[in-house]
Amino acid sequence: MSAPAVAGLFRPVLGADAPITVKAYDGSVSRPAGGDSVATVDVRSETALAYLASSPNSLGLARAFVSGHLDVDGDLYTALTAISELTISDVSPRTLAEMALRLAPIRLRHRNLAPPPQEHRQHGWLHSRSRDAEAIAHHYDVSNRFYEMVLGPSMAYTCAAYPSETATLEEAQFAKHALVADKLALRPGMRMLDVGCGWGQMSMHAAEHHGVQALGVTLSRDQALWAQKEVARRGLSDLVEIRHGDYRDVAETEFDAVASIGLTEHIGRAQLKNYFSFLYSKLRTGGRLLNHCITRPDAHHRAHADPFIDRYVFPDGELLPIGYLVSRMNGAGFEIRHEENLREHYSKTLMAWTANLEANWDECVAEAGEGSARVWKLYMPACAVGFDLNNIQLHQVLGVKLDDQGRSGFPLRPAY
Repeated sequence: MSAPAVAGLFRPVLGADAPITVKAYDGSVSRPAGGDSVATVDVRSETALAYLASSPNSLGLARAFVSGHLDVDGDLYTALTAISELTISDVSPRTLAEMALRLAPIRLRHRNLAPPPQEHRQHGWLHSRSRDAEAIAHHYDVSNRFYEMVLGPSMAYTCAAYPSETATLEEAQFAKHALVADKLALRPGMRMLDVGCGWGQMSMHAAEHHGVQALGVTLSRDQALWAQKEVARRGLSDLVEIRHGDYRDVAETEFDAVASIGLTEHIGRAQLKNYFSFLYSKLRTGGRLLNHCITRPDAHHRAHADPFIDRYVFPDGELLPIGYLVSRMNGAGFEIRHEENLREHYSKTLMAWTANLEANWDECVAEAGEGSARVWKLYMPACAVGFDLNNIQLHQVLGVKLDDQGRSGFPLRPAY
């Protein structure tokens, strides 16, 4: 392949006007038509092109990045924002055909090239118990120490709620838990079910600040072990139980509140009706459900995760429009009392996690391996761009189980 062709191959995908420079291992350089560049894509080896040849989309580019054969010089968030609206589907069929022809020899030479070891393929029936457990283990059972460095002391792997532009991540995560507690109207003596509890922070917040007896359930063994130790360390063992298992195995009923924070994305459209019906059955009359999850803006946006996200981050994730989720909650018997979109808060949360990763990069690599660290280095700013551009959203929906006379027990004007 001639020298100028390597860098030039990427220009049709990025777009002639995208403010990104491409430099390649053969010394070739492709600069944006406008001249100004916010970042440089560094194609370090022929292997990067081989990954692109085998998967001419975000998955191929991600494989090249995760394996270290492609890198970005400059701020990833800025670079991804610059090219966020450009996809392989925008490239003309003629250009795609030309690219395929020019990449064919490389694809042939690397026909046995395996994806990076961080890539995960699911097995079994979609959303079967065994497959769900496998998906959760892939993402969460990486290293608790790795998550401590990225998430910070709050150990909350869900969208924070920033009380101000200058609030710290820890202040925002506390504010998120306080907001959920306010919406659920938690009081001493109540019982709360925390499904998909992660490292148990909502359960511990409810017990420590509101005197609530909480049961947290997670499919991740590593999360459960960490949370159980933290419960004991904080002296909350009389109020908090963290259980390793499937939420569908919870036999207890008559809870005053259910918190579902970051679990619905893993449930899937086909299971959603049963999911909300199950949570409804766990509540006493007058009990409340707070559902906090990532959604897509409307029915026209992609339902299933981007191939990179699906293979490397959240296997089997499925995002649904907020209207669909509200309808399914309502159909399960809940009266919907409040809903809000926190997508800007999730962008800020992701960028705070990105800053933590960068600050602890060497230790993160030593703990989880460079490939896993590079997955996070790419996916967090990519998701932040998605929230900022309204390609994805984060909604909290509050529902209540009415009594036989249709009474909700809500005050006329809730404080939240």
